[in-house]
Amino acid sequence: MTLSAADAVAQLTALLGANAVIGEPGRMGPYLNEPRKRFHQQAAAIALPATVEQVQAIMRWATETGTGIIAQGGNTGLVGAQVPLRGDEVIVSLGKLDRIRSVDVAAGTMTAEAGVILENAHKTAEAEGTIFPLWLASQGSARIGGVLSSNAGGVNVLAYGNARELTMGVEAVLADGRLLSGLNSLKKDNTGYDLKDLLVGAEGTLGIITAATLKIFPKPEDYETTLVNIAGPEAALTLFQLLRERVGSRLNAFEIVPSIGLDMQLRHGMLDRDPSAGPSPWYALIEVSRMKGGAPGALMAAIEAAFTEGIIDNAVFAESLADRTRMWAFREQMSEVQSKDGASIKHDISVPIAAVPQLIAEGSAAAERLVPGIRPVPFGHMGDGNIHFNFSQPEGVDPKAFMAASDEKLHEAIYEIVLRLGGSVSAEHGIGQLKVDLLRQVKDPVALDMMRAIKTALDPKGILNPGKMLPE
Repeated sequence: MTLSAADAVAQLTALLGANAVIGEPGRMGPYLNEPRKRFHQQAAAIALPATVEQVQAIMRWATETGTGIIAQGGNTGLVGAQVPLRGDEVIVSLGKLDRIRSVDVAAGTMTAEAGVILENAHKTAEAEGTIFPLWLASQGSARIGGVLSSNAGGVNVLAYGNARELTMGVEAVLADGRLLSGLNSLKKDNTGYDLKDLLVGAEGTLGIITAATLKIFPKPEDYETTLVNIAGPEAALTLFQLLRERVGSRLNAFEIVPSIGLDMQLRHGMLDRDPSAGPSPWYALIEVSRMKGGAPGALMAAIEAAFTEGIIDNAVFAESLADRTRMWAFREQMSEVQSKDGASIKHDISVPIAAVPQLIAEGSAAAERLVPGIRPVPFGHMGDGNIHFNFSQPEGVDPKAFMAASDEKLHEAIYEIVLRLGGSVSAEHGIGQLKVDLLRQVKDPVALDMMRAIKTALDPKGILNPGKMLPE
């Protein structure tokens, strides 16, 4: 029998102390109001454990009472994995577990607790002359536990990989309260299943990550950054291939943005000035790192070759930190500016890199057929095939009417193209509660059966993030 909210609050207060439990609905807002405001359920309580032992105690209590538990980091997730689905769950916020336990420069590792804000992890690494290269637009509020649970990507996946590839080991509390002590820093360890890879990307459905051993890297001496005018995605693909040949693994980022993205940001005053070399249908933001002792000019030479081959016709290089910051602000503000410009329908998808131009061409045409006047705003990680294929409402159309009439049919059209091209319907945001039904439709049935078997083995009572990711 499910506990009442009052009983849950009373029992958690007895377990953790009054200062570690929020039971008043009026104080729960910061934990319930997710960024896209799509999900609107109350929680039975918010628990604020300060130690790993307290997280274990919460899970033993949850097992005894059958209470659903949602682990939450910075509440920046975009698919609703971190907020309630039913309304009777307890959110376990890990913000108090915010210590950097150790940094080992020689081994190239940093051990951080789940509540460490991503930006603070960056600062800690940089103080040691290193970097933790997972960069997100939400890094000022996203926390390590949520970043790993969602297997976040970001702009440096091309060079360093996503969250899973940056994780060497995890410590996690299981559904029954046992602690997996897996903070491994070994590069080679063939002693059975790689359990961290189950937990990273599991969205809190298999265990609560409380700490992780992360990879850190030598800090580059400098970066070379350019914003290039390109004719379109086909030219971007050609340019990307040229850069891979000429600068190889030093290519950190290759992002594409259409002109509408720059127009929107300038119109809404989000940039102090135009960072580009001039008007263009599309822009590519490219960055190359230079390590100590490396010769400067690698990116400049590659861009000059692209000019010679007729791939591009204009570019501007960052000549100062302010220039670089402005260029990256242009890219990172793309989601925010769409909210300022009315309603938008968003897709976090990926296809093989060579299929990106076809995806954008076919998707834009399909959207125009369905909604004449719709404004395609596809942007993102050309270098790894992850495009945020968003669509802003036609100008002058009522936002609510646009969403009601277009959301579902536009999703269907875009996902059909993505799957036909061999892509994924969720590239870096996850499944959460937003895409559970979609996962049932597109995932290999055998893979779903294996996922359910793992879930049943590790969480037999189904108390960890119930209803998320896996369809019933």
